[in-house]
Amino acid sequence: MALASLSKVVMGSVAFGVFWMLAVFPSVPFLPIGRTAGALLGAVLMIVFHVISADDAYASIDLPILGLLFATMVVGGYLKNAGMFKHLGRLLAWRSQGGRDLMCRVCVVTALTSALFTNDTCCVVLTEFVLELAAERNLPVKPFLLALATSANIGSSATPIGNPQNLVIAFNSKISFISFLLGILPAMLAGMGVNMIMLLCMYWKELEGASPEEVAAGKEMEAIEEGRRSPVSLLALKNGDDATAAAEDDAGSMMSENISTKHRWFMQCSEHRRKLFLKSFAYVVTVGMLVAYMLGLNMSWTAITTAIALVVVDFRDAEPCLDKVSYSLLVFFSGMFVTVSGFNKTGLPGAIWNVMAPYSKINHVSGVTVLSVIILLLSNLASNVPTVLLMGDEVAASAATISASAVTRSWLLLAWVSTVAGNLSLLGSAANLIVCEQARRATRNAYDLTFWNHVIFGLPSTLVVTAIGIPLIGKINI
Repeated sequence: MALASLSKVVMGSVAFGVFWMLAVFPSVPFLPIGRTAGALLGAVLMIVFHVISADDAYASIDLPILGLLFATMVVGGYLKNAGMFKHLGRLLAWRSQGGRDLMCRVCVVTALTSALFTNDTCCVVLTEFVLELAAERNLPVKPFLLALATSANIGSSATPIGNPQNLVIAFNSKISFISFLLGILPAMLAGMGVNMIMLLCMYWKELEGASPEEVAAGKEMEAIEEGRRSPVSLLALKNGDDATAAAEDDAGSMMSENISTKHRWFMQCSEHRRKLFLKSFAYVVTVGMLVAYMLGLNMSWTAITTAIALVVVDFRDAEPCLDKVSYSLLVFFSGMFVTVSGFNKTGLPGAIWNVMAPYSKINHVSGVTVLSVIILLLSNLASNVPTVLLMGDEVAASAATISASAVTRSWLLLAWVSTVAGNLSLLGSAANLIVCEQARRATRNAYDLTFWNHVIFGLPSTLVVTAIGIPLIGKINI
């Protein structure tokens, strides 16, 4: 695209600069309005400055992506209510053989789960579990928080639903779910393993911790010292962790999950059977949703259908569950779509890419290296989703001059590098910030993961994992 008029280039750059500043520094002192309002401000400025028309602005908002994001959050809420993430937390602790074993479990479970249920969701629900497990075993918290954040980002790279930038890439590239998965899976598995080894090497001595017997003894002594003799705690002392889990489930069932309905079948069932039915249904339809993705059905409408099925079968007012949807994220995406579309209309991104394109051909090692460095830097300067929106079409168009298979590989390379780039610093991805904030605000075992604590491991991990994964991208084709 040729450069627009000078005034449009200048005004569009100013609007994009405002969006970028508030996306990277949401609490900047002279305009502390946050990322969501910053995205809307950028969109409004694009229209007010006549960089983009109102009709083009509406057309630039990608409704399929917003629909998929919305539905995924609804499904995630029902799965959380069904106890799926609680089971994952128990899986991490089951027969753990020490700190190093627990570290490996956190890396593997987080990476695989993030590929299916988004990295942000996994970080929200697993951070407190990780804090508890580390505290129970007298282990340092920092290595486990780093394992959780970095593994969530690496694992989320494998599927279109793993993170927002992959959603954008999947829709823009028209790559099917299964092709996307197989194209990045080898790199993801290798990256997960390398990241885990680097964590173990860096924190080997600190991961000694307490033995399983000492942990069990410590639990019992803590309960005795607290002197709390609720039915749940007494049952725990007598029968162990399994009894605790069962008692907590029963208590939660009586206190907060009283399912009321007028449906005849539900009226005839016991509370336990109703709860079991709803949990089972949530798991079954979620598996069905993943199968539908792999069969190539429309991802957005598949997710929306799954979400509405869960709402209908729940037989309750859906408002409490819908209230948990991050509408601010959806608004942020809407504003970002308009802002990035306006910036693209200035012709400036295309002009910059034209300068870099000759050095970024993906059929040469040097070209892949240059392209990866550009993506790494932009993903940390402008965030990964805007980077994908700005560079996606240009990178694909450049690859189209090589071959059709190069186009697919270029999209997958963009997905891999932009996602792993999130591990470079604490500000690199929302998942990192979620882990940091969840850990800092935890009611028990709180920990402040600082920017520098993250960078010390995140920088070398990002460079090594990215480099190891790039040669494996697109090796499996169907």
